[in-house]
Amino acid sequence: MKCSVCPRNCGVERGNNIGFCSVGDEFMLARAAKHEWEEPCISGVNGSGTVFFSGCSLRCAFCQNYEVSRASTGAQVSEDKLMRIFDSLVEQGVHNINLVTPTHYTEKLAAVLSKYKSPVPVVWNSSGYEKVESLQMLEGLVDVYLPDIKFFDAAVSQKYAGASDYFEYASKAVLEMFRQVGALETDENGMAKKGVLIRHLVLPGNVSQSFKILEWISENLPEDTAISLMSQYVPYAKAKEMPPLDRRLSSREYSMVKQKALNLGLENVFFQQKNSASEDYIPQFNLEGLDL
Repeated sequence: MKCSVCPRNCGVERGNNIGFCSVGDEFMLARAAKHEWEEPCISGVNGSGTVFFSGCSLRCAFCQNYEVSRASTGAQVSEDKLMRIFDSLVEQGVHNINLVTPTHYTEKLAAVLSKYKSPVPVVWNSSGYEKVESLQMLEGLVDVYLPDIKFFDAAVSQKYAGASDYFEYASKAVLEMFRQVGALETDENGMAKKGVLIRHLVLPGNVSQSFKILEWISENLPEDTAISLMSQYVPYAKAKEMPPLDRRLSSREYSMVKQKALNLGLENVFFQQKNSASEDYIPQFNLEGLDL
């Protein structure tokens, strides 16, 4: 069947070829391990059970997981082995199963999650560049949606990610996520158990994009919408040669975006400290957790 799971609609027969996402039909993973550097309601004290899928339907110039998103790192994993990996993470005491960059495997993951009844919340950690029809396959199977909203203007998303229609799809995707699971809910320990948490990485020289995204959230989503406003940008990959992405985010830029969120009355917001902008927080993609 020709692939149309993501907005690229590349039409590739992934059983015999690779799609725009750089992978074929079989699951390819780069890492499956505890991760302690997500938002507090995701990582908690025991860590999040992150499962990093190789490949991606975007082409972000600043991608910190470049070797994974281009699928130069990864190992093929069967459905049965993927479920054993989930079990292994649960046995380590993680707070959730966190599926990172899973979009291009939506149909296959829906089949797996229909069989695997996770004892901890399932987190869908995505770029936001997704089709509503694909997300509908996940209804009742995902507990927490953790999407990015990266860009607002078509010219910006085309320049930085090769996707002029990014916001058109991401905005509709986030609305569908809210329809399925609603606003973020936490348990007695402050851990996410259901709902949507939107991530937005503030990019240097792109404060206007952040303003527009926050305004859209304020106008279109519940007032208690949970947002993670990230300052962790580090020049990486092609971005090192693409001003203004070739520098780190300034304190003034982040403060402006933070103040914008507060002025809009967005109160359920996670803010980051400046020291989060470090390559030390980028996971090592060495196939950890896959040798079961």
